[in-house]
Amino acid sequence: MANLEDVSNEALMTEMMRRMRCASKPEKRVILIGPPGCGKGTQSPILKESHCLCHLATGDMLRAAVAAQSPLGVIAKQAMDKGELVSDDLVVGIIEEALHRPSCNKGFILDGFPRTVVQAQKLDEMLAKRGEKLDKVLNFKIADSILEERIAGRWIHPASGRSYHTKFAPPKTPGIDDITGEKLIQRKDDNVAVLKSRLESFHKQTSPVISYYERKGLVANLHAEKKPDVVSKEIEKALDFSKSPVNAKQKSLWFS
Repeated sequence: MANLEDVSNEALMTEMMRRMRCASKPEKRVILIGPPGCGKGTQSPILKESHCLCHLATGDMLRAAVAAQSPLGVIAKQAMDKGELVSDDLVVGIIEEALHRPSCNKGFILDGFPRTVVQAQKLDEMLAKRGEKLDKVLNFKIADSILEERIAGRWIHPASGRSYHTKFAPPKTPGIDDITGEKLIQRKDDNVAVLKSRLESFHKQTSPVISYYERKGLVANLHAEKKPDVVSKEIEKALDFSKSPVNAKQKSLWFS
């Protein structure tokens, strides 16, 4: 744990103001589902900031748990060292462990999990034990052909991470970074063949998960092919629970 004496006044005040702003926010527990290139990476930080949620990307969490040598991280490392898949129960355990963090007090954005119906059921069981439940599953719907166009035209400046697109955001000079004049590169997996393979796996795994949550009335389908600001508005509309009977009752109690 960090020694607060070594934290700057500016950092302490910024965090205090953030917590004060977040105190009145309603809790929300949200899952993001979408294929590579659908825009989840663009929307997650906006959603996290506007609703004071923690962003739980299971791949990053697993690596962090292993690096921190937490009890669950040690078990995960043992499985990975043997070339085995990390069990669903272990991943759900790592998610539950993360939910104890103060940053998750107002809820979470879960990205990259669940990928199967069994995982979705295990997640529901864990949340039920905590007296919690999911509020919404945001499904970033987009045609594969649009994703192919997005991915195939993407170029990166490796040193800074700046990204360009031959059609949507081209550099001033083809193949050259606008700021440094250095050469741009394409990532190895930014090609149509790799994308098609990833999309095939995504559709096969994820369609049953979306159907599972549709039966629970939790899915909001987004038009992910639209501009980011339009998608952001769709997300805000999907997460507006103020007109629901439960929230209306809560609101009357808060202001009585």
